[in-house]
Amino acid sequence: MLELRPVCECCAKALPPDAADAFICSFECTFCAACVRGVLAGACPNCGGELTHRPRRPPEHLARHPASTVRKVNATGCAPGQASVAGRRA
Repeated sequence: MLELRPVCECCAKALPPDAADAFICSFECTFCAACVRGVLAGACPNCGGELTHRPRRPPEHLARHPASTVRKVNATGCAPGQASVAGRRA
């Protein structure tokens, strides 16, 4: 089950479970559309994988399967091809 992380890892923008502008890679690294289309150019800075729209969980399922509350943010922002930081997947 997807974690549905609450913020963009680059800029810390809030990305609630129903956010239409949330993107993820296959490791569930999470980013906002502005960062994906801007500095990241569509590629995950952690693994180099493709970033795609994050699916939205129907509201009736959020009570039983809530979104994550764990905030994963790169303190120095993001850049394509950067090395992963401690606590994040490479």
